[in-house]
Amino acid sequence: MSEITKVDIITRPSKIEDLKVALNEIGITGMTFSNVLGCGLQKGKTEYYRGTEYSIDLLPKARLEIVVCEVPVDLVVETAKKVLRTGEIGDGKIFIYPVQSVIKIRTGEEGVKAL
Repeated sequence: MSEITKVDIITRPSKIEDLKVALNEIGITGMTFSNVLGCGLQKGKTEYYRGTEYSIDLLPKARLEIVVCEVPVDLVVETAKKVLRTGEIGDGKIFIYPVQSVIKIRTGEEGVKAL
């Protein structure tokens, strides 16, 4: 059985469309997208509303989940880094996990066939 890997990418919402196009170009067609809130080194930001200062601790982020087995994980990671890197705090993170098994509910197929 081929190795199955999950790649989670958390980044700026404004970069998701560019990332989706770049991933499609390297053969990634299936992905799950979520709008999420989070904080890291940015620690949120301070804004003013009607003259009152308030802190926004959790910033809007986008999360893209991809499960790969045929496209090399290194290619996915390099593509994401190339598209998402601005050099500023808030570019995001990439998490890579091994996947133990995949089961397609409709057919009962398992492993790579389920993808």
